Amino acid sequence: MVPLRMLSLLMLMSSLCDADNRCHTELTLDPPEVLAEHGESVMVNCSSGDTIHDGMSWKVGDTSTPPEYGNSLLKSVKLSWNVTAECKLILDGTHECSKELKITLYKNPETVELFPTKHIAAVEGKQYELQCDVADVAPVQHLTVRWYKGNETIKTDYSTQPNTTKSIVSESFTLAAKFNREENRAEFRCEAQLDFGQHRSQPAVTSKIYTVSVHYAPELQNKTEDVYVNKGDDVILDCEAEGRPAPAFHWSRDGVNLTETTNDLKITLATSAIYDCTATNYLGHATKQIHVHVIEPDIMEAPAAITTSEPSTPSSCPLVLTPAKIVVRFGDPASVSCSTSATRFSKIGWEAKSGGMTSNDTAIAWTIEKVKDWDTKPLCYIDKIDGQCSTMLDVTLYKTPDNVSVSALDQGPMVEGTEYQLKCDITNVAPVQQLKVTWYRGNETMHTDMFIDTRKTPVNVSSTLRVTPKRDHNEVLFRCEAELQLGLNGSERDPKVISSPYMAVVHYKPRVKTCKDHYARVEHEFSIDSLPCGVDGNPTPTIQWYHKGERINASEPLTRTQSGEYTAESTNSIGSSNFSVLITIEYGPSITCVGNHEVVEDDTFQCEADGVPKPIFTWFKGGYKDRGIKVVAPQRWTKNDHGNYLLQATNKHGQVTHELHVTVLYGPVFDGNYSAEVTVNLGENVTFNCSADGNPPPEIEWSYSPKANVTETTKGRQKSISVTRATSTDAGAYICVAKNKVRVVRRTVTLVVKDTPRQKAITTIWWLLIALVVFLILILIICCCRRKKQGQYAFVTDKANEHGLDIPMTPPANGVEA
Repeated sequence: MVPLRMLSLLMLMSSLCDADNRCHTELTLDPPEVLAEHGESVMVNCSSGDTIHDGMSWKVGDTSTPPEYGNSLLKSVKLSWNVTAECKLILDGTHECSKELKITLYKNPETVELFPTKHIAAVEGKQYELQCDVADVAPVQHLTVRWYKGNETIKTDYSTQPNTTKSIVSESFTLAAKFNREENRAEFRCEAQLDFGQHRSQPAVTSKIYTVSVHYAPELQNKTEDVYVNKGDDVILDCEAEGRPAPAFHWSRDGVNLTETTNDLKITLATSAIYDCTATNYLGHATKQIHVHVIEPDIMEAPAAITTSEPSTPSSCPLVLTPAKIVVRFGDPASVSCSTSATRFSKIGWEAKSGGMTSNDTAIAWTIEKVKDWDTKPLCYIDKIDGQCSTMLDVTLYKTPDNVSVSALDQGPMVEGTEYQLKCDITNVAPVQQLKVTWYRGNETMHTDMFIDTRKTPVNVSSTLRVTPKRDHNEVLFRCEAELQLGLNGSERDPKVISSPYMAVVHYKPRVKTCKDHYARVEHEFSIDSLPCGVDGNPTPTIQWYHKGERINASEPLTRTQSGEYTAESTNSIGSSNFSVLITIEYGPSITCVGNHEVVEDDTFQCEADGVPKPIFTWFKGGYKDRGIKVVAPQRWTKNDHGNYLLQATNKHGQVTHELHVTVLYGPVFDGNYSAEVTVNLGENVTFNCSADGNPPPEIEWSYSPKANVTETTKGRQKSISVTRATSTDAGAYICVAKNKVRVVRRTVTLVVKDTPRQKAITTIWWLLIALVVFLILILIICCCRRKKQGQYAFVTDKANEHGLDIPMTPPANGVEA
């Protein structure tokens, strides 16, 4: 029966427990689930089939609405992170049922950005990484990121953060791939979308298209080539090369460098030689060797020459050119005098394509308005009686460049630590063999170039400067200067043409500057974003601050609980860097202890002053208004420290005072001296007094064996016990107990009651009588025991008993049988 009763009781308890959450008909929510964006408001209706109840209400967060008594209740719910909404139906005073609204909040990504993790072009055959940053999205566990190449989906990524994450976060995804040259200019994009399965997916947010540039080293179609040309003919040598970035070309003839920088080389009046063409970019180079073979034509043998008497060539020619050498700009006028010291001559003259003439005078001038013949060779001659002699004028015809310009061979901005090439193009200049190109970074000379070329006519040439930029080179001006070194004398200077400046844009990862390790600031007046910590980076970096591993709002003022180490993460497309600072939040003093305090004697009690910097804490004893006497805060409190105190705390941010009353508690202490033992004569009266001091005042109690002749009396703090006509039974210990909330103490008095001589004699007689009676009783007991042991005994063996014989072992005695 007992087990059945226990089972029934358990079933009853289970039913009572379940009754709290059971409705006769289930609550219905419309809509049953909410999927909405953070910050929206939704209307939700709660209805019930129960018509008898004590009210319906909504609980949103920690706030409940007043109960209403209909069958449905409509509620507007403002949606925020971690909000909860629950409809409740009150069945009676103690039972209710409820149903919680399932809420899923989301925030579509703020931005989706796609960029390479290293701000350089992809290199064929080497791994290249793209990064897709999805900013400010929630809940991240429903985020799907798809990668596209053109219109083809090539990868799908999902968040790796915990499924419980509800707050707004940012996350990065990467795509690693190797590209070939056919994929140059391929277009990539990433797409971020919140996917809630059967409910619905949110609109996708797509990044801008990123076009991949694939670089590769130059390649030549042929490594060697033989070219045959007739003597005296011109020929164009071709050096076709494929590469990205487009390669620069360099030519040499039989090991001597030429100035041509294009992929084809025009040769006038070709001669047999070996030409090397090298195509170069920053990934490598390739060289092609071209062998030029000149073919000699067949020539018929000429008849023998007719010998004639030749005029003798004088050892010297009496002609003087003034000036002996001229340097003239193309298209400018020129004039040179030719004179002779000879007296016997027929004529003197100039032989030239332009300006030729003769004269009989001893001097003649060659004058031309515009010198435009690049191969001009004016010759002054004189016909003497003994023959003709001549001298040629040394003419240097030059032309300054039409244009000098600087450009970059590599695409995009420069990146710190990566080699780049700048190109200086000099257009239409002559004579190129006297051209000097000087490169400048700011006002610093970086490089000079000279050219080996025998052509006299204007040509286009270029010079290349290899630079590995640093962040300090950002916005620095590069320029090149083309100077014709013509050897001019006097006040004339060699002509120069300077390019327009080329401003270098150098990208580099963030780096902190001008930031100390520690800052002290005032509470509520300081936020992290007001720190004088500059971060240098190009492109301009974004800065995110963290405290104790959590991302913070850097514009929010800090409070006293937020002192500590703060770490900034600065990021741009080149990279990221971190730095930390220690922040101490200062605030005015405060005193935290209560106004009244109890402390046990010889115990510790510290009333602390809080503040940063640490306040100067001063104690004054004796009063509040007049401050009292300055004292040192007691380390161990005594009863003398009891009283009123005024506490004062001061630091650079202010001063506060606090009134304090200290009550020092101490355990009971017995008053006066006492005797541990008191002796009285039998029949005399005796009184014991007991009093004690303590805080709080102690209670006094006597502990003893109660008797009719023992009484207690109380007078003030003293409690007395009196023994009237003391007897021997009153002798013993009388204990005084004093106790308060601090401790309990005891004092024992032993009462000794002494007999008189007559009483001692009577007592002795009584003890002797008692001893005599005890002795007589013991004698009687011994005699009775001895009497029972006397009589006649017979002993029979076991074998005799087997045959039924009774054989006595001793003769029968004459005594009485026992």
